[in-house]
Amino acid sequence: MNSTASLDFSRVFDVLDYQLQKHPQQRAFNIRRSGKWHNLSAEEAERQSDRLACWFISQGLAAGTCVALIPRGGSPEWLLVDFAVQKAGLIVVPVHATASDEETRFILNETEAPLCISADTGLYYKVLSLAPQTRLTGIYHWQPDAAGYFPAFQYKPSSDELTRLTLRKNQIFEEQVSAILYTSGTGGNQKGVMLTHKNIVSSIKSVLPLMPVKPGDRVLSFLPVSHVFERTTCYAYVALGLEIYFSQSRETLATDFLQARPHLFTSVPKTLERMYAILQEKALHKNPIIRWVMRKALRLGESYNPYGKWSVLHRLQLLLARLLVYDRWKRALGGKVRYIIVGAAALRPAIARLFSASGILTLSGYGMTETSPYITVNRVEPGMNKFGTVGIAVPGVQIRIHEPDENGEGEICVHGPNVMAGYFKRDDLTKEVLVNGWLHTGDVGKLEDGRFLTITGRKKEIFKTTTGLYVSPVQLENHFTASPFINQCMIIGFNRPYVTALVVPHFGLLKAWCLENKIHWTAPAYMVHNIKVIQKMQEEINRLNEPLESYKRIRKFILTDSEWTAESGELTASFKLIREKLVQRYAKEIEKMYA
Repeated sequence: MNSTASLDFSRVFDVLDYQLQKHPQQRAFNIRRSGKWHNLSAEEAERQSDRLACWFISQGLAAGTCVALIPRGGSPEWLLVDFAVQKAGLIVVPVHATASDEETRFILNETEAPLCISADTGLYYKVLSLAPQTRLTGIYHWQPDAAGYFPAFQYKPSSDELTRLTLRKNQIFEEQVSAILYTSGTGGNQKGVMLTHKNIVSSIKSVLPLMPVKPGDRVLSFLPVSHVFERTTCYAYVALGLEIYFSQSRETLATDFLQARPHLFTSVPKTLERMYAILQEKALHKNPIIRWVMRKALRLGESYNPYGKWSVLHRLQLLLARLLVYDRWKRALGGKVRYIIVGAAALRPAIARLFSASGILTLSGYGMTETSPYITVNRVEPGMNKFGTVGIAVPGVQIRIHEPDENGEGEICVHGPNVMAGYFKRDDLTKEVLVNGWLHTGDVGKLEDGRFLTITGRKKEIFKTTTGLYVSPVQLENHFTASPFINQCMIIGFNRPYVTALVVPHFGLLKAWCLENKIHWTAPAYMVHNIKVIQKMQEEINRLNEPLESYKRIRKFILTDSEWTAESGELTASFKLIREKLVQRYAKEIEKMYA
């Protein structure tokens, strides 16, 4: 289908042309470099991506050839190259910047990619060192004025080449594979998820009517675009005619919010938890008045119900909390934010309520790489948003709970046009998870009120203790990280007599607590052995143990002195725990808890 024939699109790269027809933006793509924002119009982006696509074709690459892209954050260059690869009839293979050498080498070899284009020279030299063990013939990056800069950015195709490109685009159909995205999962086994144009486009179209923005609104993108959540969302932004502002690093994020002043952004829970922790630290302020105000504002926010009936006193308290606390928080995000869409992992209801109390409605959703990714999302309309759930199925997607237990919990199964074509070169794995058109996600959950999905665990991670009782570690981990003093938690207990945990304290808040209680603060490596710190963490765990059944309570725990990250190999790219690595790393400490 040729997208210029109608106001519609059926292939991923058609979203640019779709914006040009409906809501063309002069500042479609924006990025800050050397302290100044540079913008690119949708019209120029379309022209540049066409020129890049002609370069790919000029290299003699046959349709269906894989091209590896290693971005960091998003950028106009990433979108241009991404669209160009697809326009040339090639397959995009995004690789996470945090992937290990072994993981990167595996992906390059399995896909037999002849080209790899990365965001900067650091990633370029990493791939260069792996090249002799792969089939790569071309390695480039899009960081100007450095060796290895992608030559296609200066390519000037002839009119004949542009005509050939049009012919090539017209031969690309929605059933063809657009991208292969590798997901390691929590077990560490990499699988290439094949997503067709139809898969991704159906996911884009399913969320277009749900996004509470209008053409010309601004969005800030700071999540890794190698991850399916931000990748598909950016395509949706283009189709909606929004101005996308790309943040380049954690260090610039605060400034980018202030300057871009977005109306909406997507996030993972971790980012919002960090913002929430800042308020928690301020609630330990030495000034008793400030401390009282902060604690009152936190309590109000954590119990906020946007659709509730409030008394006059409650409305007045909420107004004061907004004036004295929430509005300052909102201004730090640019002052214009109205909505946040949260994915990748579960967000604690208290945090979602607190953000919503500040006037920023926080909408949690659920998806997978295998579903392109959208499965469910909470909505802005009254009665369509339920805190603590991941929302309602997006249009065109069906959900069912497979073999539910007496509580209605079972494996979540998904059916729809967004479900992947299969795993690359792994028919055996594909047959395991795709049964009669239904994707068995491996996630366990239940439907509340018949439509709101709640995730309660991961099927393969649910374990049985030696007492014969089943425990869902994910559910317990979410329960214990509700403590502001617990940053991360991993539950242990498979084939053990009782439940224990590895706990990463929130060191910023812990430091503030130590100063308030006149406890000498040193480095985290020493503080995790401090008796008073251990007592404080024990109090938090005891408090959260109280409402649990006895076999689910944490009996012992170990405090660790460093946060688990994707860079250190302890989290997946979607911020899920890689349990085997953590168990190996802390094997001695774990054994001591059961000695």
